Amino acid sequence: MKIAENYKIWFSISLAVMIAGLVMAIVSGVNLGIDFTGGTMMQIDIGKTFDLKEIKEITSKYQLDADIIYAGQNKQEVIIKTKKDLSNKDRMEIFNEFKQKFNLKDEAFRQAQQFGPSVGKEIRNKAMLSIIIASIGMLMYITYRFTFKFGVSAIIALIHDVLIVLSIYAILKIPVNNPFIAAILTIVGYSINDTIVVFDRVRENVKRMKKANFFEIANQSIKQTLSRSINTSLTTLLVIGSLFVLGVESVREFSLPLLAGILTGTYSSIFIASPIWALWKTYEKRRNSYRPS
Repeated sequence: MKIAENYKIWFSISLAVMIAGLVMAIVSGVNLGIDFTGGTMMQIDIGKTFDLKEIKEITSKYQLDADIIYAGQNKQEVIIKTKKDLSNKDRMEIFNEFKQKFNLKDEAFRQAQQFGPSVGKEIRNKAMLSIIIASIGMLMYITYRFTFKFGVSAIIALIHDVLIVLSIYAILKIPVNNPFIAAILTIVGYSINDTIVVFDRVRENVKRMKKANFFEIANQSIKQTLSRSINTSLTTLLVIGSLFVLGVESVREFSLPLLAGILTGTYSSIFIASPIWALWKTYEKRRNSYRPS
């Protein structure tokens, strides 16, 4: 099992996903939710099971181009999100259509919220700042506990995870919203923990495997921690997957990027971080050997 030596394969897979995501983002743009673009959210209690097509028949009359999702424990409520800034008059006019179609009372109009683009911009900027600060802190900690090369390799793997999740969202046109930002920050912490476990074994094997090259050390370390990484990921995926299937819409919006992040975090800790470290150490050794004495 030569995982580290086959780094070109793993790097190419990641690069292909990132390029595909970048192309989709350039061609059709990232599907930003109303948390970032601004817009209106309406939540209505239908009081019985319904088909989304019935809701779309109403929203299409007003050309809302809305995201329509089920809500409530029994999925008898609907959440309508549109990037249009609807006035109180517009919202009541739309609700009156629902009242007539489903024979609703005024209490069925659960809530309505307006979102401004300036709030979304502030959230996005603070999220980016949080990731940068967290990355710097992790780099300092790993450098202190291990070495600078371990730290940089871990941060590169971390950036890889964030970019892969963003690329998946761009490719599949999944809305990027506040729960997505919260999930990304959670992924950052999860991914770095998995990588540190592998690096801890690498550090031990550097002392034990004196005659081995750095790729052999990386391979042995990955092999020793592989079952632990897979078992931990499967256990976490089982829990997050249950939340995604059984949870309400707000929980699903948070759990979906977590599912993608856990998979990419496990992938990067095995196939990205350790090969980067082995490449760097091998390059450094070769460069030093070419220096005149």
